[in-house]
Amino acid sequence: MDAATISLAHQVSDNALDWIGSVRSFFALDHDVPPWQIDGDGLKSLSELALAVGLIRREAVTGPRGSDTADALAEFAWREFHEGDLLYTLQRHTPAATHPLEIYSFFAAGGHRHPDLEELVAHLGATRAWRVPEQVPNRRLAVWAATRRVGLPENDDPRALTALTWLGGRPEPWMLDANNAYGVTHTVFHLTDWGAEPERIPQELEDYLRKWLPVWVDVFDETRFWDLLAELLIVGVCLRRPMFFPEVWEHLAEAQQADGMVPNGVTRPHEEPERAFANHHHPTLVAVIAATLTVSRALSPAPAAPEPV
Repeated sequence: MDAATISLAHQVSDNALDWIGSVRSFFALDHDVPPWQIDGDGLKSLSELALAVGLIRREAVTGPRGSDTADALAEFAWREFHEGDLLYTLQRHTPAATHPLEIYSFFAAGGHRHPDLEELVAHLGATRAWRVPEQVPNRRLAVWAATRRVGLPENDDPRALTALTWLGGRPEPWMLDANNAYGVTHTVFHLTDWGAEPERIPQELEDYLRKWLPVWVDVFDETRFWDLLAELLIVGVCLRRPMFFPEVWEHLAEAQQADGMVPNGVTRPHEEPERAFANHHHPTLVAVIAATLTVSRALSPAPAAPEPV
């Protein structure tokens, strides 16, 4: 990973954060309806914002400009969730739901705590119902990761859950489609807590990813599917010995719009701000995460490769 690519990743992140800051109002929730009637897409978007700025603060590799923006966005997101009261209300209204905990975990990791919500989730986590949700395995990994992030008792075996995922089965690599690719990326994100613990990836899956991730990156780079491509870049830097793709960073930087927005690579960017936000805020946030983790891993010494047996 050369200095020029690190600088490029910094540039992508700072410019993307500028755009996210400029459209901050579109992340706001509709507080004129009961909490349980708030649009699910709005909750998802705001939770992704909380995740992105939380990782910026955790890694602490962003310059003053990006750090100030991230701090302001983190406080904005916490206020939108009424300092956790909204998530507590949602959890009480729908006890079987897991998204209040998942969203809250991003804030808890950054020091924003809500004791009543944590007490409620700890109680729910001890129920039989909480242990048998009808969720696909990588979603159950998300709940396990959130529980661990908050510091609550863990009720699942991550290795057993991982074995049930698409990635855990190490399928024929040409069988990967976009849907399963997103499953692969999120399995890695949840296992490693977004790169904080690369050693949690089972060695056989690390070996599988080291062999096939470059192929998948090439495919989605060629198709210019920027949203998924940025997620695959994150996977690369979540491995024990991170994999960097400098040429792909050049392409991603070229695709970034002048205002900092990163297009999804599927739909044409719209000139109307609200439409542009709806279609492209996710790839822009993912690009911020990818850039932040890429810079962080590039600046950290990687562990030595294992000696051949």
